[in-house]
Amino acid sequence: MAKLVECVPNFSEGRNKEVIDAIAKAISSTPGCSLLDVDPGPSTNRTVYTFVGSPQAVVEGALSAARVAFQLIDMSKHSGEHPRMGAMDVCPFIPVKNVTMEECVSCGNQLGQRLADDLHVPVYLYGEAAHKDNRKSLPSIRAGEYEALPEKLKKPEWAPDFGPSSFVPTWGATVTGARKFLIAYNVNLLSTKEQAHRIALDIREQGRGQEQPGRLKKVQGMGWYLDEANLAQVSTNLMDFEETALHTVYEEIRKDAEELNLPVVGSQIVGLIPLKAVLDCADFYIQRDGLFILEEEHKVRLVISRLGLDSLGPFVAKERIIEYMVEKSEQDERLVSLPLQQFIRSVGARTAAPGGGSVSAAVAAMGAALGCMVGQMTYGKRQFESLDGTMRRLIPPFHQAMNELISMVDADSTAFNSYMSALKLPKKTTDEIKRREAAMQEGLKRAVGVPLSLAERVSVLWPSLKEMVCYGNLACKSDLQVAAKALETAVFGAYYNVLINLKDINDETFKSATQDRASVLLLEAKESAAAILEAADHRRR
Repeated sequence: MAKLVECVPNFSEGRNKEVIDAIAKAISSTPGCSLLDVDPGPSTNRTVYTFVGSPQAVVEGALSAARVAFQLIDMSKHSGEHPRMGAMDVCPFIPVKNVTMEECVSCGNQLGQRLADDLHVPVYLYGEAAHKDNRKSLPSIRAGEYEALPEKLKKPEWAPDFGPSSFVPTWGATVTGARKFLIAYNVNLLSTKEQAHRIALDIREQGRGQEQPGRLKKVQGMGWYLDEANLAQVSTNLMDFEETALHTVYEEIRKDAEELNLPVVGSQIVGLIPLKAVLDCADFYIQRDGLFILEEEHKVRLVISRLGLDSLGPFVAKERIIEYMVEKSEQDERLVSLPLQQFIRSVGARTAAPGGGSVSAAVAAMGAALGCMVGQMTYGKRQFESLDGTMRRLIPPFHQAMNELISMVDADSTAFNSYMSALKLPKKTTDEIKRREAAMQEGLKRAVGVPLSLAERVSVLWPSLKEMVCYGNLACKSDLQVAAKALETAVFGAYYNVLINLKDINDETFKSATQDRASVLLLEAKESAAAILEAADHRRR
């Protein structure tokens, strides 16, 4: 499976379009790199670039960008609202897909070494790549900023991890490393810079110092004035959005602003944001306000509205949420992105994949979709108003399963392809034979795991479908009958996909346990589908 790393270099130039575009071109023209976002800020005089690629590709992309910046940026003439210490100020690597944090740490080390070798500039490692505890935090390394570097570099405790300890006036110093997703999030205030900074000091983890820590863990913050928008911002970095969520930051700032009689007028995401951070925010407002929202698109719209993310400019979700951007770049490779006609023809082609496993997943997804549809055709209608509470409970399991089962269409094909790749490994020496056999066995277990997971996922739906057939819109009875047979057929297909791959697995304990579980799931599917069909036949109102 393809490895995907996100790289987010911040360059100290946010006003000169020629320089900004030249750096962007250096990244986008690097083989294997997909430039997802360029976000310049005139007041901060800083541009955040976001691109993805394989571990090797993103290192090359960052290096290409740094070489261009080295020629075009002169830090001795730089000024801006954002803290900075170098032309390429910071360049983190973030795991996105099929990549470990350790691999991203390696990316940081490679970039640091190559920047030092090629450009002869000082480079520090931070985050997960830091070699010293006092260098884990970016603000700690950047304390004193560019202006303090000449003296800072003379101190032994601040010798760079790579490159010379001498000051390079046009460049300054670069910080690179590895970290989790960082969300750069700013809340807009009609206030002074000083008032915004006062709020930032109260909420950020560092607070006002050791004696007065702030309220929010894993949050950095400061206040500044955004000249181009004629308003102040509490500018924050969410270092771990699962520790402190987006909505928590917004609500805490809003609360403090109200106490100071300051109006909050929206907020701003700088760069890209993970989908989970947006959906977590949506779930908070849905639960707090008693809303019933299912569609992912609607949840995103809710967050844009609640946080005012479009207050300073359009917030286009397809261009700002990283999973959507990655999905767009991979779209041509995914079965589920194909038109239905093309998908069917790809099944009918002279290739082993996509085959019965992918078809089973597609059928299961459609069965779940039918259950969801019947719930939607019942909910919100005046004649079924008494059932709204029931439908609010029954619809979400189908909606969630539908989306999860869609992803299994590609997962099945990918799992089978990993086994086929193992078959092609060399087998000339004893060691090669052992490695090939181990890879084949692992590939077979993965090929078994996907359809078994499919059957397990469908198993969760039977109680909801049994209830839906009793309460759902009677005009949609036939849709529920089709749903029952589709889900049963999907489990039938999953069962036989499990069996055919189990026969070549050597682990007898694994084989026995897996076959037993698959048999139980198939029997449950047969009995549940029959019960649903019988209930549908007897329902008259």
